[in-house]
Amino acid sequence: MARLFGEQGSPSLAVSTIVFPFRRLLLAVAFFSAASVAQAQALKPFKDELFSYGKVLQQNDDGDDLTVDYQELRDINERDEIPERRVKRAYVSLGVKSEQVNETLDIGGRSLDVTRVGPDRGAAFTVIFIHGRGGDRRLGTNDFSFGGNFNRLKNLAVANGGVYYAPSVRSFDTSGAADIAGLVRQVSERSGGRPVVLACASMGSFICWGVSRDPSAVAALSGMMVMGGVSDPDFTKSAAFKAKLPMYFSHGSRDSVYPAESQKALYRTLKAQGYPTRFVLFESGSHGTPVRMTDWRDALNWIGRH
Repeated sequence: MARLFGEQGSPSLAVSTIVFPFRRLLLAVAFFSAASVAQAQALKPFKDELFSYGKVLQQNDDGDDLTVDYQELRDINERDEIPERRVKRAYVSLGVKSEQVNETLDIGGRSLDVTRVGPDRGAAFTVIFIHGRGGDRRLGTNDFSFGGNFNRLKNLAVANGGVYYAPSVRSFDTSGAADIAGLVRQVSERSGGRPVVLACASMGSFICWGVSRDPSAVAALSGMMVMGGVSDPDFTKSAAFKAKLPMYFSHGSRDSVYPAESQKALYRTLKAQGYPTRFVLFESGSHGTPVRMTDWRDALNWIGRH
């Protein structure tokens, strides 16, 4: 994809811009199709041989702290037909586009443009992806950019009875966070309270952190993902922290926009308190690497188990 929606780490890029015991048991039952949560097989595979994490260089915390091998020559140049612009055809399945629509939703009297892939009512689960600065809903729905990773997410959602939303965020402030908090509540209501996962890339992480302060939105969420995002030093004061909302982080070790160590420090703080969290570091990866390389099935299944 062109530099407007590029992958390689300039602050101006689009990717520089997601009450348990009883509640979460219900969410886990809804998230998995197997009759027994303990024996659940989670989301059905989709091109796992192409998208699963490769060589694990290091792991700690019973696998919750992973360092994964990443090589630009292999993971961009050999994977893409046109580097950073168009992935090879083997990585995508385009039949899912028949389930894709653009629409404008009313969120508390404010309009919000979204692309939806999957049913607007009764979905088994919902994933919402938040782009970063300079982006819009097109970033999260382009089938061929970022190594085909969004196409895989679409297919995972539809094949498992879920729905995927990619909204156009108008601002990365309290108003923008309020819009997405309203979207979280709306899609939760439309699905009958089934799991909702909010995933935020880069500057979009400001939206995740803002939503984490909204108790009603947190109550509707089953997990949050932050990919190459800024760290929130006050997260431990949030409604999400109090609810122990599962947090899945992914980051490139050479991110020059938001340093990986800041996010890793938050992970360590949370893990030390027994908080459900996971951190995946792509060794030598840059700012856009997590959007390309995060294994959506791994992330969603991990959240579903917690």
